[in-house]
Amino acid sequence: MMSGSVIDNTMSSGNSSVAIPADISGHISDLDEDDDLEVFSKNTTLTDGSSFNASMQTSPGSMVNQYKFEEEEEDGDAKDIFVTVDNPESHVTAIETYITYRVVTKTTRSEFDSSQFEVRRRYQDFLWLRGRLEEAHPMLIVHPLPEKFVMKGMVERFNEGFIETRRRALHRFLNKIAEHPIFSSTEDFKIFLTVEAGELTSHRKQGPGFLSRMGETVRAVAATVRGVRNQPEEFTVMQEYVESFNQKMSSLDKITQRIYRERKEYLEELKECGPAYMLWSNSEEELAEPLKSMAGCLDRCCKETEEQVKQLNDNLIPALHEYVLSTETLKAVLKRRDNIQAEVEAKTDALATKKAEKEVMKDELDKMEDRLEWANNTLKGDWSRWQKVMRTDLRSAFIDTAERNVNYYEKCLAVWESFLFSQRAEGEGSGRVDSS
Repeated sequence: MMSGSVIDNTMSSGNSSVAIPADISGHISDLDEDDDLEVFSKNTTLTDGSSFNASMQTSPGSMVNQYKFEEEEEDGDAKDIFVTVDNPESHVTAIETYITYRVVTKTTRSEFDSSQFEVRRRYQDFLWLRGRLEEAHPMLIVHPLPEKFVMKGMVERFNEGFIETRRRALHRFLNKIAEHPIFSSTEDFKIFLTVEAGELTSHRKQGPGFLSRMGETVRAVAATVRGVRNQPEEFTVMQEYVESFNQKMSSLDKITQRIYRERKEYLEELKECGPAYMLWSNSEEELAEPLKSMAGCLDRCCKETEEQVKQLNDNLIPALHEYVLSTETLKAVLKRRDNIQAEVEAKTDALATKKAEKEVMKDELDKMEDRLEWANNTLKGDWSRWQKVMRTDLRSAFIDTAERNVNYYEKCLAVWESFLFSQRAEGEGSGRVDSS
């Protein structure tokens, strides 16, 4: 894995190296060949909070560490494929600039020719994989990829922070696919993980044609116009749940991002306090030590606040925003199910009004009803799986946030308690000297 502060700029042969700047400036601009740089998805792999100060272990807040949620966990031995996305590289050619990522796969599955593979992929390859999975399995819920945007006004095309954001998002995307009982066994996923870049390009060109996509669009529009007359109650409940879930997650996402911005502003102001106290100590001889102690306390709290802000941005915000995006996927899947039902209802209406070719139409209707039953059962099964994964992800994010906040406030409390203790001890010592 690569830290957010280090980017490997090693170029493949034929491409020139590009230094990736640490800072960015500018605004939204024309799309590059990847058409994007992600907004969300810092690493959503949640890490354990660091241990609390030993003197604070008995505080009420520390009890959060003793509270464990009961949850069903999959047998770790059952996992037989592990995927890692790391080592971004910037490539510059005569016609384009782009980033590739190393994808390392380790597996014990018999359908793979080897136990380990290493390939390089660009972002549009991930888009291809997601599109293929969605096309082949329209009733299954494909994990979302992040939104897209690019920045202009930069010395270089790509910024280190956004590249790391993208890397984490892509890492999480592939692991979600690898954990899915159906997606992980598809030929498209295997191809993505194993073939060289040139061969993958040829596979990408074999995607659905324009007429196929247009036909699907026409059917979707027609179904939307017709509507669904007798939608099963369970799918009505699903749609209502998705709408409510989307509103709640969107609200939490906006609030959390606002809190993050406010904490960043607080951090910037806090960074100015320590130097101000040190400067003051130079002109106040009798208060010099207390002022320097104040500066030291503020500096330590500043470091803890910086870590808190970073973890908020790396953990909670991506987890919330990821499920805002997931609701759009859920809506699309439910719409596709409704399209199938609308086609069944339209065929039923046609059968009732046409006498000629009645037997042929009846056979077609039977097949369409079978397809609808398959779609209903497939969606219900994956819906249950998605809910379980969603609850596990969000629960982990909330627990992690709670632990880190308790850790943060306990450390800051310990800093200020140590200041009080030192100042009171000094005051008592001065009192004894005076009385003698």
